[in-house]
Amino acid sequence: MRLNIVLLLLPLLALTACGDDDPPPAALGEACDASLDKPCESGSCVDDGEGTDRCLSSSGGTCDPAADTSHCLSELTCAEVEDGSHACYAPVFIEGIVRDSTDDAPIEGAHIIGLDEQKFAVTDVAVSDAEGNYSLAVPVVRNSEGAPVDTSFTLRADAQDYQTFPSGLRTALPINTSTAQRMEGRDEDGWTISGTPTEVVLIPLPANAQGNPSIAGSVLAEDNNAGVLVVAAGADRAYSAVTDREGNYKIFNVPAGDYEVRGYAAGLQLVPEGATVASDPVEDVDLSVSDEATATLSGDVNIVNAPGGAQTSVVLVVADTFDDTFVRGEVPPGLRAPRSGAPDVEGAWTIEGVPAGEYVVLAAFENDDLVRDPDQNIAGTDFVTVTIDPAAGDTDVSLADSFKVTEALAVISPGPERPEMVSAAPTLEWADDSSEDFYTVEVYNAYGDLVWDNDGQQVDRVTGNDTVSIDYGGPTEPGMYYQFRVKSWKGDSPISATEDLRGVFYFE
Repeated sequence: MRLNIVLLLLPLLALTACGDDDPPPAALGEACDASLDKPCESGSCVDDGEGTDRCLSSSGGTCDPAADTSHCLSELTCAEVEDGSHACYAPVFIEGIVRDSTDDAPIEGAHIIGLDEQKFAVTDVAVSDAEGNYSLAVPVVRNSEGAPVDTSFTLRADAQDYQTFPSGLRTALPINTSTAQRMEGRDEDGWTISGTPTEVVLIPLPANAQGNPSIAGSVLAEDNNAGVLVVAAGADRAYSAVTDREGNYKIFNVPAGDYEVRGYAAGLQLVPEGATVASDPVEDVDLSVSDEATATLSGDVNIVNAPGGAQTSVVLVVADTFDDTFVRGEVPPGLRAPRSGAPDVEGAWTIEGVPAGEYVVLAAFENDDLVRDPDQNIAGTDFVTVTIDPAAGDTDVSLADSFKVTEALAVISPGPERPEMVSAAPTLEWADDSSEDFYTVEVYNAYGDLVWDNDGQQVDRVTGNDTVSIDYGGPTEPGMYYQFRVKSWKGDSPISATEDLRGVFYFE
């Protein structure tokens, strides 16, 4: 009898030894048991850094960015690959320093955020440390080897008692991932982008605009809440911020008063909220999604006296942020024609997903060798302001008048492409117009003050030269940014001008 019992147990022991009672392998991201022969369907069963063994992919392994738990080892990120798949690779960081323009001192507590080509936020907010240093992890498409594919980002920076960057005279330089360098031997081993475009220089606000509190809150949208332009509009002027990837925002330097807070982004309609600012920061000014639809805005551009094949773009500026002096303001993400890429508008244009609000419509605003025709005596040259109110039926709006755009006067020096540092008062030089009688020159500082205009005297036309120049005779404050602007005149009418974003210089 005992022999029979032993014989019957042998098959059961054999099955147990073969592991038939082991649990099935865990999926990527799930908890696993490293003692099993096959603990994971794919990846390796390793500590996730928080004391739990999970199935995680090493470099080049597959992952799902929408998963509730990470599929990658703790030092890796789930990145998109060129073929549309996703894989685990070392992260890419933008690293730099935030400094004061007047003395190069580091600025602590500045908020820096990375934006894509359409001005949507693609990063969380990085806060600069006591040495002014910051580091931003940016999502970058990779090739099959994990190297970053050529992509461009720009930065926005806000800080207590400083002008927002970019604003006024200053534009953000594109940061290209082709310059990324692999960094070994760091706690966060990955790719790093650094250098001049990642160094942020902030201009202090005038003394009477310093010491003001802030407004903060969130955009309460399930998606499309990153990079929303949030504007607090008061009786005299407006202040703004951009939401991070979680929809959070903070508007610095808001004076005491009553404000209407609105959020703007293509395809997103939000309910405005009120905020009263006294001496303390105002928190939890949250913007919820509205049931109202967005609108489509269309119009035409008329390009005259310009080279054949000239193309431009059209943007919508929130009217509360528009500055008549700088002829610019805040453009919400996606409210541009074309929505992304190089300018391609030759006539008709359309911008979809426009939320409720008042906008200034600008054509030829970017560096495309074109400018809005400066002659105010002819049609199509005034600033165009449009109010969009989908609740009143404004869901398909067409502008009655076309914009007249003409060839710009090329800036030769200083600042033909980007802000240029000078060590002494520069010679201002621009391309000669072909049919002008004379020129006028104006120089503005970063606060929007007219600081020099050649004592109100015109600059005579030139003959036989391709360029015109004049020695700058205005202030040379270290750390201050300036822009020179030139108009060419025929009789009593201006016929062309330098571009809106060129001709910026600053003193060493």
